[in-house]
Amino acid sequence: SEWAHPGFTGCFLPVDRKVTREGFEAKWQINHLNRNFPQQWTDKQYNTSESLMGVELLIPVDHYQKSMRSVKYAILFIALNFIIFILIEMKSKVRIHPFQYSLVAFALLIFYTLLTSVGEHTGFNVAYIISALAVTLLISWYTYIILGNIRMTVWVTLLQTGLYLFLFTILQLQDYALLTGSIGLFVILAIVMRLSRQIKWYPDDNI
Repeated sequence: SEWAHPGFTGCFLPVDRKVTREGFEAKWQINHLNRNFPQQWTDKQYNTSESLMGVELLIPVDHYQKSMRSVKYAILFIALNFIIFILIEMKSKVRIHPFQYSLVAFALLIFYTLLTSVGEHTGFNVAYIISALAVTLLISWYTYIILGNIRMTVWVTLLQTGLYLFLFTILQLQDYALLTGSIGLFVILAIVMRLSRQIKWYPDDNI
């Protein structure tokens, strides 16, 4: 077949398969030893539906599927950004109002709207770059307004860029997206734990 994205289903998998961008080839080998019915029989003594096999012609991940997958990470993505701002607030001793946190959350949500709408005209990759760049610049600019600190603003920009690159990598993967995402989140959590170790949460904390 010329379809480059097959999905083999059923009780029997091919003994030999070759999948390329030009298509796929598959070969099955089934004999009387690995099936639950004989070569011939009468009436309805055996149910062959339990031994079905076949191929599904899968549709590769397209623009809308990637956009929907990115939305599934929205809550986690916003939470990570809030953790970043909380750590910055503790480090810089500047109080950030809940309303300002809300504006940052709205900016992060607009990213997904931009991603879907712009992607209808430019394709997913270009739309992702435009949306991520726009939201990162917006949040960085707002961070500078709140903190008035160039160094902290640069850190926010770098961390925001890293998160969007991480999300983009996950969205590009099909078979290893869950594994890559889980490992990446584990590493991010470990880094946050390490950074929070240096913060004195209470005035009398001598740790």
